[in-house]
Parts: sequence; structure tokens; C-alpha cells
Amino acid sequence: MRTLVIGDIHGGYKALLQVLERATVTAQDTLIFLGDYVDGWSESAQTVEKLLELSTTNTCIFIRGNHDLWCGLWLNKGATNPVWLAHGGKETRESYIKTGLLTDDRHRAFYNSLQNYYIDSENRLFLHAGFTSMHGVGREEYESNYYFDRTLWESALLAEKITPEILEKNPPQRFAHYKEIFIGHTPTTNYQEVTPMKAYNVYNADTGAAFKGKLTIMDIDSKEFWQSDTLPSLYPDEKGRN
Repeated sequence: MRTLVIGDIHGGYKALLQVLERATVTAQDTLIFLGDYVDGWSESAQTVEKLLELSTTNTCIFIRGNHDLWCGLWLNKGATNPVWLAHGGKETRESYIKTGLLTDDRHRAFYNSLQNYYIDSENRLFLHAGFTSMHGVGREEYESNYYFDRTLWESALLAEKITPEILEKNPPQRFAHYKEIFIGHTPTTNYQEVTPMKAYNVYNADTGAAFKGKLTIMDIDSKEFWQSDTLPSLYPDEKGRN
């Protein structure tokens, strides 16, 4: 039995099917999704439908991303954020109308049930973006940081440049609370990397599926990973969030 973490999908249903197949996922595997299931490619509603299906066969943990927050507010309250519409929300809205899933109560419940973060039995933390509290994720003052913060990842990248001797004497407080931290939100393609990145004890599994990159699924123990084809090759007639 494995525990597999999946990066940001952004409506790339075809990519999701590919990584599940390439990783040979079975019902014995636990799946931890890091959020941003929607917005970008044309099959957001289909993606969430597949996640609901997986939740009946596998142990699944679904983390809330900022795009899921926006989409959930639209589905449940009719709130249309202009920023959301400009960053993939328009395509998500069209997919829900086209599929007839717009009024599906299971989808509304899905967005309401998403978790801000998850800590496993080995003290590994999973969340979409980050947190700022030096006291740990449970002491975060602003809930929005779970979905929007980038300082956690930026700090991890900076910590990589500090000598081990200094780090041993003065470990970064945010990271010291957890054995490992797994995030999405900030594409590794921003750093010209097409595979998952590690900085200090933080693993970034968002490999740019919203843009020109691939979707990644990774074994959190072995760190072996599998990737889809590039999303533009799966959706050649679409732009995604490019």
C-alpha cells in the first residue's frame, strides 16, 4: 500500500487519467490531492466527477486550493469573482454547464468538504500553498494563507542556500514543526523545472499542469514520481492558463 500525492490538476482530466494509469494506482493506495482541481483546461467538472469516483474506491484526502475556493463560492453561493473568471473560471463555468453537473449536490458538497491541510501519522504536512505562523499550521491567523501564501516555498528555497552548520544551529522555525511538507500552488516551471522540486524539507508537486507543464503523482515515501504528457499536447485546441 502506497501513499501518493497529486499536484495541481486545473481541469486537466485527461492528464489525471494518465497519471493514475502510469502510477498503476490500485484501491489499496491512499491518494492525497493538493488542491486546484479546476480552472485552466476545459474538463474541470469531469475532473471533480473523477475525484468523487475515486473517493468511493480509495482513501482520499482532498486539500482546498485557491481555485477550488473560488469555484465553490460560485457553485454554492453564485459568487463570480472577476479574478477567478480571468484565471480559468470561465472555462470551469462552461464545463459545468456543458456536462449538466451545475446543479449536482455531490459537487457542491465536495467543495464544502475540502480540507485546509492534513497532517499524517508520521508528522508530514500537506497543504496547497503555505502558512506564516512560526508556531505551526494550526496557529495560522489568516485562513487565506493556506490557499495563497508563497512565502513558505520562497523561504524553503532560501534555506537551501544557507550552510548546513548554520541551519543546524538555527533551523527555520516554520519547517521544524514537520518531518516533511508537501505543497502545490507555485509551479516548478517558474524555475525552469519540469519535475517536482525539493527545498529544505518542502516538496513542491505543482509541475505546471495549468500552463505548459505536466501533472505529477508522487510516492511520498520513495519519492518516485510519474507524470502525464504536457497539458497542451493533451488539449491542443486550448490555451489553458497560458
